[in-house]
Amino acid sequence: MPRVVHLLALGIFAMVTSEFVVAGLMPQMAAGLQVTIPEIGYLITAFAAAMAVGGPLLTVLMLRLRPKPALMTLFAVFLTGNVLAATATDYGVMLTARVVTGAASQAFFGVAISVTSALVKENLRGRATATVLNGLMLGTLLGLPLATFIGEHLGWRAAFWGIAVLTVVAAASTFAGVPRLDRVNGDTTVRAELRAVARPRLWLVLSTSTFVIGATFAAFSYVNPILTEVTGFTPTAVPLLLIGYGVATLVGNHVVGRLADRHALPALFTGLGLNAVFLTGFALFADEQVPAVVSLLGIGLVGVTMNPALVTRVQRTGNAGPLVNTVHGSFITLGIIIGSWLGGLLITDHGLRAPLWLGAALAVAGLATLIPDVLRRRDEPRLRRDLPDRDRSVVR
Repeated sequence: MPRVVHLLALGIFAMVTSEFVVAGLMPQMAAGLQVTIPEIGYLITAFAAAMAVGGPLLTVLMLRLRPKPALMTLFAVFLTGNVLAATATDYGVMLTARVVTGAASQAFFGVAISVTSALVKENLRGRATATVLNGLMLGTLLGLPLATFIGEHLGWRAAFWGIAVLTVVAAASTFAGVPRLDRVNGDTTVRAELRAVARPRLWLVLSTSTFVIGATFAAFSYVNPILTEVTGFTPTAVPLLLIGYGVATLVGNHVVGRLADRHALPALFTGLGLNAVFLTGFALFADEQVPAVVSLLGIGLVGVTMNPALVTRVQRTGNAGPLVNTVHGSFITLGIIIGSWLGGLLITDHGLRAPLWLGAALAVAGLATLIPDVLRRRDEPRLRRDLPDRDRSVVR
């Protein structure tokens, strides 16, 4: 695996840490900006919305640049957003900063994955994508706790300054390590990229990603209150359980990365099926500690870890260009929004187990989106057998 793939993972690590930092510092930020906790929560929503909408728009602008300058430009935009957040004097400035960093991070994901695909052979793209996405897993496992620790001891502004420093390090490393590339996916003109995104079959494939991530985040968004109020764990035990969850995601990401190049569809079918089982088990036995922990670790193994297979499937349906990858990221973000938003609505009327049942339903819906590809694969051997017969009959 080229060293530059690991460097790109460092950039994603910085951006994922920035995405989640608000969740760990809500009380401090609310006091510092003199607003309410729900208003700080809206900063998370603004970041996600900027990723989903602003990311593809920013990527279109980046298509006129070669990959390396595009990465450096996105680092600069992201750094500007974090410095703006660290120096924010009121809520409006902080909101602007979150929109800027959200759009830049989504665009960076798309360009980084495209560069990764260009740097390795086609049969290694799944493994390379998994390596880059380790930055996402480590951002959840290490970045969020570290940023929270810094914010609690040195103030919430220090957390954003720390992310800014990390961004500078990642940008310098990327500048030194990424080779000069003229293009990453054949024809990368705006018209060609938009034509690839407009394919109807691609949208069905993209919807699978929404359901996969939505199923996982329906549960993960509320795992803290579920573990404490339903399962009966103490608040001090939850961070240890989340570390276990994070380790499971690293393991799952590595395994799926190995399978993605040759077995993307079977990996997704198996992963979604197992996720539905784990989510259902968690919902049924949430009040029992051992089954709940097993289910939580299982969700970690087969939830967001499907990303390498999802990326491989999307690239084979569309292309490996920046815009397709960024739009894919927007569909993933949509899954996060749907899972967390609907899960929160259901809790009000149906209790804390409701998001787990929602997750299981979304996983089953994701399985349904795979059926056309499963049927297509089943028919391929028959079509290959029949083609010579038809050719011979024409000759006769």
